[in-house]
Amino acid sequence: MELTINGEKETVEKASLTISELLAYKDVQMPEMVSVEHNGEILDRENFDSTQVKSGDSVEFLYFMGGGSPKIIAVFSQIASGPYFRPLRNS
Repeated sequence: MELTINGEKETVEKASLTISELLAYKDVQMPEMVSVEHNGEILDRENFDSTQVKSGDSVEFLYFMGGGSPKIIAVFSQIASGPYFRPLRNS
């Protein structure tokens, strides 16, 4: 199926996936810390297992950071170096 993931067109070799399955399929770092926007709507984490992704859908993996503790900065640095991090743009 054809998806747009973090703004990039991708072909996923699966006929059907839930958001949880897509996170695993894409090997997203720290999935428990990611928020997901699906077709322009932020999903509640409790719906990750039941929300189906279809060909043509758009999915954004979003990481939010707050505070400035060294541990948070270290975690953010690990996330930011991953393949699915894309900084939010100023509008």
